[in-house]
Amino acid sequence: MDPRAQAIVTLFEQLQPTDIERLGRHYDEAAYFRDPFNEVHRLSAIQAIFAHMFETLEAPRFKVLETLVEGDQCFMCWDFQFGLRGRAQAIHGSSHLRFGTDGRVVYHRDYWDAAEELYEKLPLVGALLRLIKRRMRVPQRFSET
Repeated sequence: MDPRAQAIVTLFEQLQPTDIERLGRHYDEAAYFRDPFNEVHRLSAIQAIFAHMFETLEAPRFKVLETLVEGDQCFMCWDFQFGLRGRAQAIHGSSHLRFGTDGRVVYHRDYWDAAEELYEKLPLVGALLRLIKRRMRVPQRFSET
């Protein structure tokens, strides 16, 4: 595996709160980060996002499932597992990364469906979203090939 990608996979799969201060080894000072809830430009803001993750979630951890690298682009599929109020949760998602000339990440964009992965699991909001989803779904007779 590409050594830049391997370093990121290792970082995420072994990430602990004490690693947040050392994210500069892997992320450029001016790195861009975006996920369904955040959009920031700066290493310090990225560190704040990860610190918040450890403060608000129970035992968060990533498991990288696949990694593809082409030039300075990297795409990773992952599972993120954590606890929230004593309940186990999981999010399946992916990340698009770009490496700078020094091998550090300059661009990090996470893709995952917040509605399906989080909101549908909430009691009231989830019931409404599941109802909307059922109504928007193409009937089985039209979706078969």
